[in-house]
Amino acid sequence: MSKYEKSAALSELTLGKETQYSSKYNPDLLQAVPRSLNRDDLSLTDTTLPFVGEDVWYGYELSWLNTNGKPVVAVAEFRFPCTSPNLVESKSFKLYLNSFNQSRFSSMEQVQKILAADLSHTAGEQASVALFSVDDCPNLAINQASNSLICIDNEDISMDEYQYNAQWLTNIQASHEANDQPSINETLVSHLLKSNCLITNQPDWASVYISYQGAPLNHAQLLKYLISFRQHNEFHEQCIERIFCDLQKYAKLEQLTVFARYTRRGGLDINPFRSTHLTSAPANRTLRQ
Repeated sequence: MSKYEKSAALSELTLGKETQYSSKYNPDLLQAVPRSLNRDDLSLTDTTLPFVGEDVWYGYELSWLNTNGKPVVAVAEFRFPCTSPNLVESKSFKLYLNSFNQSRFSSMEQVQKILAADLSHTAGEQASVALFSVDDCPNLAINQASNSLICIDNEDISMDEYQYNAQWLTNIQASHEANDQPSINETLVSHLLKSNCLITNQPDWASVYISYQGAPLNHAQLLKYLISFRQHNEFHEQCIERIFCDLQKYAKLEQLTVFARYTRRGGLDINPFRSTHLTSAPANRTLRQ
């Protein structure tokens, strides 16, 4: 997709524009963003994806009326396969969910089926939807950090560059002689990932989890690389796919999983999950969410 085509596609979105809120159910509010907007830059096509995975969203502000006009509230979990042709644009998603507020539905099951049908149509592939009572959603229990989880945020580094730079990964192996290093399994986390919305420039904050098998990674270099996203403009899903592809390019790992838990905005949080071998993101959330 050319730069002109990308610009034209993005200009059609409601994101960054003044909009009217509808409180009557309206599936036409949903807008699709082609995943190719980012994947072309990474030389990825639908037939050459180096990962499997999904995007998991949680909605905290979903409400509708029952047949008697009494409000119902729920927490929603949305799962989109990473193979879907499109992302669901986040602002349009919020406007769409808001449109349920003053509409009547016969049951939670009816709402779930409508959500799944509309979102699958927009994404271009089957999406799954689960609705929970606000006081009974096991998938949103606070995650207890494992003893094997290593936080790299305490690495003693100095930084004065905050534009995306994959060159920080040039010496990502703990040793320059990576072939001399034994293969290890390690799970790392950094809570310092920040990027900006591609269109509005609003900050996006996340904790990013990186699990791998291969030669040991240099934690300080990895942290510098992640911090270099601080003034980078890209959607959540695009950032995580870029991190995955960069790590595979420079580290050539045997197995790799990259999972980001972004803080919520407008009642939605987005959690992209990409892996060489795992298809489903883990449950539970972080304290920041």
